[in-house]
Amino acid sequence: MPHSPAPLSNSDVVSIEDLIAEANKVAREAIPENTKRAYRADWRDFETFCSRRKLSSLPARPEHVCAYLAAKSRILKRTSIRRRLTVIGIVHRMRGFQNPLEDSRVKQTWRGILRSKIESEERKAPLLLKDLRTIMEALGPDLAGIRDKALLLLGFAGAMRRSEIVALNVSHIELQDDGLVVHLTRSKTDQLGVGRKIGIPHGENALTCPAKALLRWFEASGISEGAIFRKVNRHGELEGNRLCGASVALIVKRAFRLVGKRPQRFSGHSLRAGLATQAAMMGASERSIQKQTGHKSVKTLRTYIRDGSLFLENAAKKAGL
Repeated sequence: MPHSPAPLSNSDVVSIEDLIAEANKVAREAIPENTKRAYRADWRDFETFCSRRKLSSLPARPEHVCAYLAAKSRILKRTSIRRRLTVIGIVHRMRGFQNPLEDSRVKQTWRGILRSKIESEERKAPLLLKDLRTIMEALGPDLAGIRDKALLLLGFAGAMRRSEIVALNVSHIELQDDGLVVHLTRSKTDQLGVGRKIGIPHGENALTCPAKALLRWFEASGISEGAIFRKVNRHGELEGNRLCGASVALIVKRAFRLVGKRPQRFSGHSLRAGLATQAAMMGASERSIQKQTGHKSVKTLRTYIRDGSLFLENAAKKAGL
């Protein structure tokens, strides 16, 4: 007796075109919103370049992409040009067109730009322990000062990105005997929201203890749930709005200005870079630093470790000068 055909599932009756559209939507949702905004701006820039010259941007001819690269190499750094190249390739693939980046002329032009633009990417200076202590002494006892102390110390000890700092809720903090356990629910390299935990030990110095600073902020602000770091208005009153990533950079710059340092050299990333650099200076292992920072790329992490260990096991130091 012949078997009856299996009943059709929902996916069997949906057209292949609808399934492809749904797959493309899911793929787009996997890209962080900040990255989407940057990609849209980059694509508009390429479209503008092409439209002004009456060229097709989609599909784009390889020689026109080469011309675009040549134009942008005059005004942009390699990282910015690389991102624009990435966007051109993504848009062509998603729309079903031949990727012009696979053309040998585009590859050769890009290699030439890499060789000709002898530039070291400008990295913001790290926040090191000496300056951190000076900043803690300089910040005022008002509500904004108490908040900034907690934010800077927690961000430094956790080697956090600014987006991770402002995303923290009270429920993400667990107080234990050895210090704080911070639950990061999402980060730049964890877009699926798997999450990870960071241990923040009690500080040896009360002035720079992240746990004490955070508990003081909770006490002063009355915050017991929701966003940890919020706006304080010019009247010194707490507002309900969560800080944004740009606020972290402003707080870092303001702190350095307060102690007489040039704020242009520092940014929100100075906290994350600072912990990695300072730990390397103190002889911490690469593995322990990577565990704290959550770096996926050891190569990137080693740029901090290299800068922080220039005077550890230094040959010139042992030369008897």
